[in-house]
Amino acid sequence: MSRQIQILVVEDEEAIRTGLIDVLVFHGYEVDSSATGPEGLSKALTGKFDLVLLDIMLPGMDGYEICDRIRAEDRHQPIIMLTAKTSDEEIIQGLTLGADDYVSKPFSIQQLVLRIEAVLRRSQVGIEQARSICFRDVEIDTENLSGRNGSEELTFTRREIELLKYLALHSDRPISREELLTKVWGYARNLDIETRTVDIHIAKIRRKIETDPREPENLITVRGAGYRLVTET
Repeated sequence: MSRQIQILVVEDEEAIRTGLIDVLVFHGYEVDSSATGPEGLSKALTGKFDLVLLDIMLPGMDGYEICDRIRAEDRHQPIIMLTAKTSDEEIIQGLTLGADDYVSKPFSIQQLVLRIEAVLRRSQVGIEQARSICFRDVEIDTENLSGRNGSEELTFTRREIELLKYLALHSDRPISREELLTKVWGYARNLDIETRTVDIHIAKIRRKIETDPREPENLITVRGAGYRLVTET
């Protein structure tokens, strides 16, 4: 008999927390929960969860700090952040700390479940490719989530590395947002879902690997086609 997938819900609003638990249990997941930041962090660090569903605004400790603390202990723990904040800066902060995806409140249950399924599917499959990616002055160690741009040391999140791996594997052509969502994030094909996750991750990576992120030379946009990693030296 296969093990039930375990999800930790960290959400202080009781109505939302109870609703999430009911929905996830209905979909066959085993669920634990917490209403405060410190308790949520403790459970996340001591339990073995397949996914942490993490609100940002929490009593005692916010979701940003919890995400950062989890990542310091486990670079591979899947995390989805729930946020009522929708500005790029606030979403980027959560993704920069290592969240796999974000869902903005209010959200539909169907969309949330699809995001959860996608992150779980991606975390189980992974993207296998060379341990290193090199181009121009950039060297990336994909196994250790680190790299170097000239003399500058770089650190990457697991999702950034998976994105770079896929782009490097297909560097002969531009890759559309839809293909990246399918192959890197694990979303089903033709899924009508509104997310800026790809664009935000591309912007984050450009800040690390480009001399001028506004005029990228390594990770370029091909108008009407998507993104392409230029690996030729």
